[in-house]
Amino acid sequence: MTRPLTVFYAFPHALGEAGIGWTAWNQAAELAAAGHRVHVFAASVSRPVPQAASVQTTLQRGRVRMPHRAIGRERAFELHDLLAARALRRVAAGEHVDVVHGWPLNGRRTFAAAASLGIASVREVPNTHTEHAYQVVAAEYRKLGLEQPRGKSHTRSESRLAREQAEYETATALLTPSGAVRQTFVDRGFAPARLLRHRYGVRPEAVRPHTPRAPGTGLHAVFLGRCDPRKGLHYALRAWLDSAAAGRGRFTIYGDFLPAYRAALAPLLDRTGVEVAGFTGDAGAVLADADVLLLPTVEEGSALVTYEAQASGCVPLVSTAAGADLVEGATGLTHRVGDIVTLTAQLDRLERDRGELERMSRAASARATELGWAAAAERLAGAYREAVWLQAGAPGAAGAGEGPRVRAG
Repeated sequence: MTRPLTVFYAFPHALGEAGIGWTAWNQAAELAAAGHRVHVFAASVSRPVPQAASVQTTLQRGRVRMPHRAIGRERAFELHDLLAARALRRVAAGEHVDVVHGWPLNGRRTFAAAASLGIASVREVPNTHTEHAYQVVAAEYRKLGLEQPRGKSHTRSESRLAREQAEYETATALLTPSGAVRQTFVDRGFAPARLLRHRYGVRPEAVRPHTPRAPGTGLHAVFLGRCDPRKGLHYALRAWLDSAAAGRGRFTIYGDFLPAYRAALAPLLDRTGVEVAGFTGDAGAVLADADVLLLPTVEEGSALVTYEAQASGCVPLVSTAAGADLVEGATGLTHRVGDIVTLTAQLDRLERDRGELERMSRAASARATELGWAAAAERLAGAYREAVWLQAGAPGAAGAGEGPRVRAG
């Protein structure tokens, strides 16, 4: 099946805003640009989707947007799911729909409606299995002697967990953006054939030419992301300060801090060569001016900053949990979660051998087109087609006749 697809794209947040809203917008926009017929159904839209077949919103009328909290977040998600299911039935009554693409907290009714209509559905998995995420993030907070903030997405909620597990089981297939994410579902008994791989990307206009480092200057490392235990900044700081690079180099931290976490890291943040720069809205400029990106994250889906770093010629030194789409040893280096010794050795290696650093930087930036959102949309369309085959249960289709979708327990 190579013809253009008709996609019902349901997103329960503000499409086009920072975070997952940016990811979702790029998927929808690039699918439409590639010639697929995309019906967008979002809570609100902060950035138009050129060439979309239709755009509907639940919490926006014209330019006026209603925040989820105005009616309660849970109620807003339930409303969006209910209305999305109804909208899907209306669209499907007028034309053939190939696949429904849903996101967390949006899917039970929408996926059930798709199944009743014989339409394949895929559920985006922007992070690891929620149970896994709860466990590993809570463990990291305990290690640091910190209390998890209430009401945050990675703080345990039994109601949210139950809702997401229902979505996992109702969808035809799950979209996993990295091997690390996929493995957390395999470990919980999900049929491998239902775990479809796709990936995220970077926009060409976000890429800035890399700034060559002057001879004799120290290594410049950066961290970009939310400064909390989940992102592993404490591991980055310890590895940096233990490395030879700290002697004449600098480590700049960009992101908003969880206050208690900043207090716990104060002795490390006050060291010479470590700078806390705060939030930046121009990641492209930051990465173009840096030699390496440090992201020893504890739990992640597939961090967009790892795509942006490579395209900018900034070499990622990241944990295997970061979900980075890199060529090991050629465009970046990985380490196991919490492995400060390996990360320190990697910093030492690039501090000593600037030739290797430059080769890796060039190889990384040469992947800019390959890592773009247009290429990611092509891969996403391939995953959609796999889901259509799974839904049809066609003879020879991957996963056909494999039995239950998820093992009990």
